[in-house]
Amino acid sequence: MQTLSWIDWTVLSATLIAIVTYGTLQTRGSKNVQDYLKGGNTSKWWTIGLSVMATQASAITFLSTPGQAFNDGMGFVQFYFGLPIAMVVICMVFIPLYHRLKVYTAYEFLENRFDLKTRTLAAILFLIQRGLAAGITIFAPAIILSVVLGWDLLTLNICIGLLVIIYTVSGGTRAVNVTQKHQMVVIFIGMLVAFFLIVDKLPQDITFSKALAIAGASGKMEVLDFSFNLNNRYTFWSGIIGGTFLMLSYFGTDQSQVQRYLSGKSVKEMQLGLIFNGLLKVPMQFFILLVGVMVFVFYQFNEAPVNFNPTATELVLNSKYAEDFKTLQKEQTEIFNDKQKIIKSFIGSENPEASKYIAIANEANDELRQEARALIDKVSENQNVKVESNDKDYVFIHFILNNLPRGLIGLLLAVILSAAMSSTASELNALGSTTTMDLYMRNVGDKTEEEKVKASRWFTFAWGIMAIGVACVANLAENLIQLVNIIGSIFYGNVLGIFLLAFFFKFVKGNAVFIGALITQVIVIGLFLLNEYEYINLPFLWLNFVGCVIVIAIACILQVFDKNDKIITT
Repeated sequence: MQTLSWIDWTVLSATLIAIVTYGTLQTRGSKNVQDYLKGGNTSKWWTIGLSVMATQASAITFLSTPGQAFNDGMGFVQFYFGLPIAMVVICMVFIPLYHRLKVYTAYEFLENRFDLKTRTLAAILFLIQRGLAAGITIFAPAIILSVVLGWDLLTLNICIGLLVIIYTVSGGTRAVNVTQKHQMVVIFIGMLVAFFLIVDKLPQDITFSKALAIAGASGKMEVLDFSFNLNNRYTFWSGIIGGTFLMLSYFGTDQSQVQRYLSGKSVKEMQLGLIFNGLLKVPMQFFILLVGVMVFVFYQFNEAPVNFNPTATELVLNSKYAEDFKTLQKEQTEIFNDKQKIIKSFIGSENPEASKYIAIANEANDELRQEARALIDKVSENQNVKVESNDKDYVFIHFILNNLPRGLIGLLLAVILSAAMSSTASELNALGSTTTMDLYMRNVGDKTEEEKVKASRWFTFAWGIMAIGVACVANLAENLIQLVNIIGSIFYGNVLGIFLLAFFFKFVKGNAVFIGALITQVIVIGLFLLNEYEYINLPFLWLNFVGCVIVIAIACILQVFDKNDKIITT
């Protein structure tokens, strides 16, 4: 694996320094809380749309999604099918209400509708899950870059976190928005360049259409799954139902997203920004998955490692299982050589039989990779060392470092780190504003504008330090993009249910909602743990739907038996 050249370092450093400097200089000196937390309500729709997209598209997206497609194909795009539906609902229901009430956070509305304790509970649930997620968005690129580049993990966590803290604390919401706009430009350029280079590096006789045919023969182009099998995590139905509820929760009630569009100049600008995101997000995710599929096709003609995690490979090669691992490597080379003949036959004739043999060869290769993971896990357990054997998150970065020309490696690393910074900045900005407005200001009484801004800055800084701390103690899950969505799904359904009760169930009052939300959160965590230990089969996406339904049902039942609670309306 090649090391970074001075050109790569220059491109990487210049990009990151330019973003941080621009965000700090353009937005420093906010005089009041309106400027600091809502950006002075000056954002145009395209800034809102790109900022919303950048908040969701963390470094995890650009590290994990191509690896997801490399292993499992295009089916993951179904996860986003509910997003356009959610955007329409939020534009029609959430945005007009938030704008009319002139709220700084989504949770202010809950006090107007219910009571202070319900507002506080929703804010605390947000702070818990988003505080954890902020650490993961720092940790995700740091752990992988530290492994493939040989950088110190602790140093990387601290550097990424501090870069974000500098401009987020300095400029608040407007700093986040203006930097994210430029970060998304860097990201789009980087991914387009990567895609065209991958296709260009395929053999001369392999056109893009032939590459798609090879991917299809390998089962990587199966986008839609209409089955009702709960063993399939990503299906059309889980995306439409579970995905819609997740996206409603995320974009409608998660302050890291709500704060992005609350900075808009008008209701129309906010709505256009979200519609822009809804129209562009699914194609963008489809394209990123397609990049992963093209990486898969590239490795049909260029032999891949048995495991893409270099630390895991080194660990097992220095253990008593080294010969077993080398045997797997030799067997993979044999499969690779046989597959070249099969692919040549398939491309030359489009023979359905050859297509079947491609699938068989890839299944055999997948079994070898699984055996390699088992060996790595065995060595890791024996030596009591934590090393990730599941290498999905290492596929794309391995391709970048070993196959792209000098300079472009620096650009793609800048893409990954820019995505990490943009997502983390939104999270810290939202954590700081929620802590300030929903907890601190609501309990300490009136403060001057200067004191409010100062408190917001200090809380943002504190959450930044906490996020760095979470990043430093985090551990890898099966797949980082799934880990973030799992954390969200445990909390989002419950919070969405609270908001839907506020919008549509006018007879339900504060006490019933508060008790119902507490009970629901315990139930959802219990269901998640039962699924983890395989006592039940309930993929995490369905937790959003289940949590939402449970809190609505419990609150409605409790309200029927509670005749004393008084509703608060605005």
